[in-house]
Amino acid sequence: MIDWFDSHPALNELLAISAVLLASLVSYYIAKKYLARLFQSLTQKTDTVIDDIIVKRVVLARLLYIIPVTIIYYFSYIFSPVEEPVSRAAGALISFILLLSVGAFINAFTDIYQRREIARRIPIKSHLQIIKIFIYVIGLITILGQLTGQSPWYFLTGVGVFTAIILLVFRDTILSFVATLQISSNDLFREGDWIEVPKFGADGVVIDIALHTVKVQNWDKTFTVIPTYKLLEESFKNWRGMQESGGRRIKRSIYIDISSIRFVDDKMLERYKRIYYLRDYIQEKPEEIKEYNRKYDFDTTEIVNGRRLTNVGTFRAYIHSYLWHHPKIHRSLTFLVRQLPPGPEGLPIEIYVFTNTTDWVEYEGIQADIFDHLLAVAPQFGLRVFQNPTGSDIDRLKNIFRRGTREANGG
Repeated sequence: MIDWFDSHPALNELLAISAVLLASLVSYYIAKKYLARLFQSLTQKTDTVIDDIIVKRVVLARLLYIIPVTIIYYFSYIFSPVEEPVSRAAGALISFILLLSVGAFINAFTDIYQRREIARRIPIKSHLQIIKIFIYVIGLITILGQLTGQSPWYFLTGVGVFTAIILLVFRDTILSFVATLQISSNDLFREGDWIEVPKFGADGVVIDIALHTVKVQNWDKTFTVIPTYKLLEESFKNWRGMQESGGRRIKRSIYIDISSIRFVDDKMLERYKRIYYLRDYIQEKPEEIKEYNRKYDFDTTEIVNGRRLTNVGTFRAYIHSYLWHHPKIHRSLTFLVRQLPPGPEGLPIEIYVFTNTTDWVEYEGIQADIFDHLLAVAPQFGLRVFQNPTGSDIDRLKNIFRRGTREANGG
């Protein structure tokens, strides 16, 4: 029998090759069916999520491919006619599998890191992507060296010739890498920050910072993807400072019809005394004004002489007291009720205060309640809130004009 095999070397070689290929397939089947399932069952019994992420990122599944390829590599001498090409191809394939496995491991590490609280303050996803690209470049050069039989240094020394091409091809990657370094080192924004980028129509929460792109989920639930380096070329607003301060600004004006502004008379003063938020003001301010007029000997029989209370000034004092006692207004931050220069729309009374919450829905409710109240209260001070004429105003003027015309004509 042995003599027969010796007399048929081609068949002997074919059987040997078949045995190596079969051993390679069987080894992969055993590893896939038993080792992989064993590892997966062990991960399900642990409380940590690290091993679950490794399974999800198929790190082990990729490494299993090394077993059959390694068998072919070590028995490449059996493929005598093509031993060297088989050996090179198997070696290159092992390097390629390791390269993919390292990439999967970096992805798994990224997922694990993203679950940490520190990830919001120090994002490293873009840095890991740069490391992955560097490893891939080195790995591909190594694979080329294995396939061609050349030293990897042979390809590395040739890179200088193509530097201009490489810079052109990887221009966005280089710019994005520099941008991510600046974003990280200067803490410009993090995942979870609310940013506005008007040029790109982005207004929402940053949900991902990658090497090439920053992904923002807008408040209308759409997504805006912005090239990372573009964020440093254009202006953007980060609302993190507002969220960390514990208060959100209200900056809005009520426009007073200037023709409704007048001095406070005794009848108005008596009514103001009954207003809860004006009690202290009405007790102190008139006395202060009297003392001032007495000191400078003003003849107060003329209404223009000296100082007097006005309905708009009293209204401003009411707004200040009302907001100061409001349970949802932050007293430790800027608290200001002021007049702005009058214009075509009347006299603006601007409210510049902060709520003691940063929740958007609650903030809008607080702001609406405040201005509902103030707009309704303004007429109690004899003030009219300015608004441009509407259809009903025009109709009212028409009716007045017709009535006047009829009276003039004796009808």
